[in-house]
Amino acid sequence: MKDGADEASASGSAHQDAMPEDAVAQAKRNRSQRRRKRRLRWTVLFGVLVAVAAGVTAMNWQMFASDVETRAISFKRAAYRTLWALGQPLPGTPNLSALDTRLSEGGFSLVQPILIRIYKREFELEIWKAKDGRYHHFATYPVCRWSGKLGPKLKQGDRQAPEGFYAVGKSQLNPHSRWHRSFNLGFPNLYDRAHGRTGTFLMVHGGCSSVGCYAMTNDTIDEIWQLVTATLDAGQRRIQVQAFPFRMTDENLDAKTNDPLYPFWQSLKKGADLFEQTGLPPRVRVCKGEYLFLKGSNIHTGNQPIIANCAGMNTVHQAQDN
Repeated sequence: MKDGADEASASGSAHQDAMPEDAVAQAKRNRSQRRRKRRLRWTVLFGVLVAVAAGVTAMNWQMFASDVETRAISFKRAAYRTLWALGQPLPGTPNLSALDTRLSEGGFSLVQPILIRIYKREFELEIWKAKDGRYHHFATYPVCRWSGKLGPKLKQGDRQAPEGFYAVGKSQLNPHSRWHRSFNLGFPNLYDRAHGRTGTFLMVHGGCSSVGCYAMTNDTIDEIWQLVTATLDAGQRRIQVQAFPFRMTDENLDAKTNDPLYPFWQSLKKGADLFEQTGLPPRVRVCKGEYLFLKGSNIHTGNQPIIANCAGMNTVHQAQDN
């Protein structure tokens, strides 16, 4: 066996020796080219990985911030965006194929008036429906993405999603939005304008991208759209939207006493508490640049302005407030 191997080796060596010099040179050039191509492929792959990493870091730079709350928000954004990109439902999404069943089980109908509440830090949007003279919780949907940080929108281009009390009517609906379907929150409201805040086209819409809006994914916005349009078509003129930085519990607010936004959030909590106590949308007034909340008088909030300026109300509305 050894003699055979030696003979084969010798034969191969002899064959190589017998190769013309130009063929040997060509073989070396081919090997060199293959090595260069391999290096080039690895260089390109490395460059792509670096570019992707840089893009992810740029889009989610807050994941690397020192603030625990900010990191948690950024990680949740990244996780939800990934699930959306993979076509997977977000955690907490109700059974969107069984709207009629869920309405029936809760004792609701599609056309009953609704109210919307949004919580940034929890990434949640709630629909409340009117029944038996007050509003009751119907559904909670995960918000796929909102941009900016906790706090109100201050100026055009700051990428902040609004916080405050808003009103949505038929004129604010857009069934042909670039983000599938959308409705305008009505920013800036009277309070925002009193504080010089600027911005336009702040929406609740489909998809999972945001530059100041609340993105719900297409499937989820389809159900919300159905609830919104049904009640507006049935006679509710305006839908109150309450947008908060977080659930307005005493504990959550107490943790923000040193935050410059504490007074603003404290005022929002008064409106949130009044709704939870009465089950009715509070009447929202803006007096001397501050929110003033009065007990709601009925479930059909659209019969009078949801938000009014103290100095600009007519005598009927002033008498109702008094």
